[in-house]
Amino acid sequence: MKLNSLFHVIDYFKTGPDLEVIQDEQTVKRIYERKRWAVFLTLIIGFGFFYTCRLSFSVAKKPMLDAGILDPVQMGIIGAVLLYVYAIGKFVNGLLADYANIRKFMSIALFCSAILNLIFGFTSLFVLFVIIWALNGWFQSIGSAPSVVSICQWFSNKERGTRYGIWAGAHNLGEGLTFVGTSFLISMMGWRWGFIGPGIVCLLVSSIMFFNLADRPQTYGLPIVADYKKDYSAGKPLNESTGKLQRMVLKRPIIWILGLSSALMYVCRYGIHSWGPLYLQEVKNYSIVESGVIIGANTVIGLLGAVTSGLISDKFFHSKRNIPTLLYGILLTGSLTMLMLVPPGHRWLDIIAIGGFEFAIGGLIVFLAGLIAVDVMPKKAAGAVKGLIGLFSYLGAATQDWISGFLIDSGKIVTGSETNYNFDKVFYFWIGASVVSLFLACFAWNIKPQE
Repeated sequence: MKLNSLFHVIDYFKTGPDLEVIQDEQTVKRIYERKRWAVFLTLIIGFGFFYTCRLSFSVAKKPMLDAGILDPVQMGIIGAVLLYVYAIGKFVNGLLADYANIRKFMSIALFCSAILNLIFGFTSLFVLFVIIWALNGWFQSIGSAPSVVSICQWFSNKERGTRYGIWAGAHNLGEGLTFVGTSFLISMMGWRWGFIGPGIVCLLVSSIMFFNLADRPQTYGLPIVADYKKDYSAGKPLNESTGKLQRMVLKRPIIWILGLSSALMYVCRYGIHSWGPLYLQEVKNYSIVESGVIIGANTVIGLLGAVTSGLISDKFFHSKRNIPTLLYGILLTGSLTMLMLVPPGHRWLDIIAIGGFEFAIGGLIVFLAGLIAVDVMPKKAAGAVKGLIGLFSYLGAATQDWISGFLIDSGKIVTGSETNYNFDKVFYFWIGASVVSLFLACFAWNIKPQE
């Protein structure tokens, strides 16, 4: 009985059967364009709101620390547990996404994540925090790879870079809403509402996703997107099974190198996004609202970085990603160094440094965390590609959270009843990661795209 129930669950999430292709070109165009717009806009909104149910903990760290709920080491453990589970989930769910109905897969995942945030807001025990946040990591891992699979299903090679860049900027939307909105909510109603508020909002967003995302074009009687757009710039699709193409992904050394590069870039990304609000409050003397606004508002710059990355590489570099990746990587290292060296009291320099960081991260997430790898591998295995890169990326992010927590705690300075934290060691760690990430990315300089 239990086995039958499991099969029913699997069948529910599987992609539907192919229908006979509609022969009327006008009907095909009408259905295709309507669904392409619905899918694309919903992916942007839905994926953005995934982040509000994941980064809420970053904003709540300072008030939870001040209230004695958790210490930096415990916070590092909670953050690392989510990211380790997230990393494994990215890989597993990336493989599953190649077989899944994306509409059901993504929307129900966000629904579950929202419920877990609500539960987190009513909890005070460290062990329960760890368990809930680990489960949240699993459902959060169903956001990225299915989105990329859907983009590959509905957009052709020549337009994919631009669409991917715009979609990737959705995380900036989510981060901005989290850092700004959640910081205001916490300042007015306490740290618990930093989880309850996002949970309520994401319940609504999950229902929007359920009714607006779509399965593969073929399940609606539509041709594959390469045939619809007559775009064979990456060659004809390989006539191989999805499983065989997924195994091909695992055998390509360049995918593993890109994974390592992305992992180190994620050390920087989550270093600032997980610990940045605390850093600005502890070292730069900003309030919780000020720190949230500075980081949150600058995510708009990150959105610009993401959108322009795909657009620039498509329009000015003939869909080649190498030179833009190099420029974004140099900006990342320079911005981190500037943020570390600027002394307290220089608000505009802090804003410029964080703005440069967000712009660089926005572009590098597009290139290193998926687009370059997706370009050079068969599109029927896009979920596996994104899943493997995601596994590396979030193993890096998780290890960062654990190491950063210990490095920050090791810089603890206790004066009477007052405790302060030194961030120099952790900044050396983040800057070093950015340099090695850029070096590894250069190994992908001359790779060719594939359909």
